[in-house]
Amino acid sequence: MSTDLEALYDLHDVARTAEQRVPRPVWDFIEGGSGQEGSLRANRTVLDSVFLVPRVLQASAQPNTGTRLLGAPVALPLVVAPMAYQRLVHPGGEVAVGRAARAAGVPFVVPMLSSVPVERIAEGAGTLWLQLYWLRDRGLLTELVDRAKAAGCAALMVTVDVPRMGRRLRDVRNAFALPEDVGAVHLTDADMLAAQHQVPGRSAVASHTRQSFDPAFDWSCLEWLRSHTDLPIVVKGVLDPRDAVLAESLGAHAVVVSNHGGRQLDGAVPGFSVLPAVREAVSEACEVWVDGGFRSGVDVLKALASGATAALIGRPVLWGLALGGEDGVGKVLDLLRDELEDALALSGCADLKAAAGLGLMGELPRRLERHE
Repeated sequence: MSTDLEALYDLHDVARTAEQRVPRPVWDFIEGGSGQEGSLRANRTVLDSVFLVPRVLQASAQPNTGTRLLGAPVALPLVVAPMAYQRLVHPGGEVAVGRAARAAGVPFVVPMLSSVPVERIAEGAGTLWLQLYWLRDRGLLTELVDRAKAAGCAALMVTVDVPRMGRRLRDVRNAFALPEDVGAVHLTDADMLAAQHQVPGRSAVASHTRQSFDPAFDWSCLEWLRSHTDLPIVVKGVLDPRDAVLAESLGAHAVVVSNHGGRQLDGAVPGFSVLPAVREAVSEACEVWVDGGFRSGVDVLKALASGATAALIGRPVLWGLALGGEDGVGKVLDLLRDELEDALALSGCADLKAAAGLGLMGELPRRLERHE
C-alpha cells in the first residue's frame, strides 16, 4: 500500500500513518521503552514543559540552519541516530536511510546491529559514522572498527549505557524475535541465530545482545579504543556531567546526552533535563549533542537554546522508512528542516549561533537567567 507523503504535515501524521502499516510486534519493538516506560514518557514531558523566549525585530529572510559537526559542514543540526535492524520496516533498510541522510545533508550513524553491511551502506551515503557496542569478542570489534574506516566512516559513536539490554516488556510479552531474513550482519552467525530464535516470554534480541555484549565495559575500554584508532570518538549515553568530563579527558570529541530513548534504565532522567549541566561541565572543544523524544523543529530549537550543538533523530526516521523507504525518510528530514527554519524565523534567530542565545522558561530556567 503506497502512502501519499505530501499529505503528511508533521511527524505526528507520520507516526499515526506508520503505526497502521507496521506489524504490531515490530511497532512495539520500535516504540517501546523499558520497565513501565516512565523515562520514555518523561522524554516528551520535559520537552513539552519548556518554552522558548523569542526575540523580536531581528528578522532574517532565510535563517541559516547550517553548522559543523566534528569539523565537517552539515545542512542541519541533526544526526540520524543508530537504530538496529532497519530492514524490519522496509527492504531498503539502512541503505535507504543513508541515501536520504545524504540528500538532506546530515550525518547517518550506521548501527552496529545493522541489517546491511557498512560497506554497502557507504556506496550511496554521505557522511557516515559507525556506532559501537562493546563486544565480548575484542577481535571482532577491532575488525569492525577497521572495516568502518576502510568504508569511509568518519567517526565512531560508542554507546556506553548498555552493559545489558534493558527489560523491554513489550518485547517480552510478544516473545519478539527477528525474522529469518533480518539479522545483525556485523556480528557472528551464532549471534544472528540467537536473535531469530523465538521463546515464549523472552525477547530473542535481549538474549542475543546478552550473549554478544561485554557487561564489564568500563573506561579502560575507551582508552583502548582511543589507542587503536585515529577516528574521532563520540560517547553516547551520558547523563551525569562527571561522566561527560571523564569522556572528554579520555579523548572524546563529543558526547551525546541520552537515556537511550527510555529503553535502558527506566527512571533515568531525560537527557534534555541535564543538557545544560553537561554543557557547562565540558570544554567548548567538546561538542554536546542530545536525543530523546525530539519530534519537531521547535524541539530541536529548544535543544540548541539549552546548549546542544545537534539533536539525534531516531524513531521518526523509522516511521518514514516504513512509509516510503528513502522518500519517506526524506520526508521526515524535510519536515524537520522546514519546521526549524520556521522556528528560527519566528524566534528572531538568523542562524544557530543566535539560537544558542535564546531564553527558556519552565524546567530549565537557568538558560534564561544566563542571558538576562
